[in-house]
Amino acid sequence: MPTHPKHGAPTLTLTILSAADRRQLDELGYLALSDFVPATMLEEMRERVEALWAEEGDDAGSEFRLEPGTRRLANLVDKGNVFARMIVMPEILECIEAVIGRDYKLSSLNARSTNPHNPEAQPWHVDAGAIADERGYWVCNTIWMLDDFTPDNGATRMIPRSHTWRRLPAPGNRDTLPDEQLVTGGAGTVVVMNTHMWHAGTGNHTDQCRRALHGFYTRGDKPQQQYQKALLRTQTIAALSLMQRKVLALDDPENDRLSSETTRMSGFLKD
Repeated sequence: MPTHPKHGAPTLTLTILSAADRRQLDELGYLALSDFVPATMLEEMRERVEALWAEEGDDAGSEFRLEPGTRRLANLVDKGNVFARMIVMPEILECIEAVIGRDYKLSSLNARSTNPHNPEAQPWHVDAGAIADERGYWVCNTIWMLDDFTPDNGATRMIPRSHTWRRLPAPGNRDTLPDEQLVTGGAGTVVVMNTHMWHAGTGNHTDQCRRALHGFYTRGDKPQQQYQKALLRTQTIAALSLMQRKVLALDDPENDRLSSETTRMSGFLKD
């Protein structure tokens, strides 16, 4: 297996995406991988997040930020083997590389569940308030649907091609905007999104929660949203593969410098 030029960790030689997939990611800014998560893995994810919400109670998600009308979890790589496995699935990493290049790392892995009968929509935002720079794109998120995403239960909305605009939406804007689309799909779908794109969660008008995992990646020269090396327990780190260590940037001194004073950057959530 080839090694990463930065710090000797292995990389993948990836040739899974079709030319059409790559073109859609580049031009529209997103790609939906329908039925991507195997049924057994999907059930494992659901069971684990519900167990964590029960265990952590009011502290759930406190490693990052809380959001009214939702349940959140943070630092998930430290809280279950299934989460450590999902961040290095080859199809996902190839998508990340197609958006932000070979020098990438996991920025955070969180869960978000929109509560039933929660009409509150998120404001339009881009992840980490990120605008593409002279090197290009530097944020990419993956939305893992643990439940069906429907027009009524809090599905994400987005404006395809807005990742090319290189500007931020107005703070607090929740209005319907031209060309917006809903991201819908069945449980087990993963949507890869260039999150320089304008996007936002919508209100949940049903009597069931709507759950998702968010695996957020960033370019190597940017800080992690959550400094993984500081958050992971010793026993978690000891069980990681070389590829997992690489994706988490555990052996990267430059990431230590960048991320040790991270400000938990969010596109819209405030302390």
